[in-house]
Amino acid sequence: MITGASRGIGRAIALAFAREGAHVVLLARTVGALEEADDEIQAAGGSSTLVPVDITDFDALDRLGGTLYERWGKLDILIGNAGLLGQLSPLGHIEPKVWNDVMAANVTANWRLIRSLDPLLQKSDAGRAVFVTSGAAVNCRAFWGVYSVSKAALDALVKTYAAEVENTAVRANLFNPGPVRTGMRANAVPGEDPSTLPDPTDVAESFVPLAMPDCTENGMVYDYPTARFLKR
Repeated sequence: MITGASRGIGRAIALAFAREGAHVVLLARTVGALEEADDEIQAAGGSSTLVPVDITDFDALDRLGGTLYERWGKLDILIGNAGLLGQLSPLGHIEPKVWNDVMAANVTANWRLIRSLDPLLQKSDAGRAVFVTSGAAVNCRAFWGVYSVSKAALDALVKTYAAEVENTAVRANLFNPGPVRTGMRANAVPGEDPSTLPDPTDVAESFVPLAMPDCTENGMVYDYPTARFLKR
């Protein structure tokens, strides 16, 4: 299952896993974009299930675990990709609603996913969870406060989860894609030349090894720009 799967990195991840033979469950808000992703997956010979849900609809995330259990009885891979940039602004100027929305999407939603889907990952022979973080979690720059704080909290959340599943078959890690040619990046750095950045399809391929049973790393950050695991 991939969140934020209708565009950018999430959509590319969905296609990468579909090409590997996985049935992918795509979660995103926009029905039309999900259907376009489904068309691409089918054209590539894959299959998918579409879940048009806002990542901050926490009641829906709670129901999701039961729905997936009834249909498949387990979940092999969870990719927590959906997220919000929020407002680039001095901390004192950030609107409370913006702060709350970013924390809900980037932190609380992923906790609710863990809460809902951990029992299904435990049913898998080798459940794997990968969550998309950012260098902003540790490189705290002026005006990026709400995004940086949310990603730092996500790192702590996933590392805590990893520690809790250490003695099980589940493994949980973080993935830092670095700067990528996405709409979020364009909004964050509007003067940047997108042709200088990696395409989401390039980045997505690196998610596949992290989801394989032979990946035994746990509680680590895979840093795409340097192609290595970091324990930060």
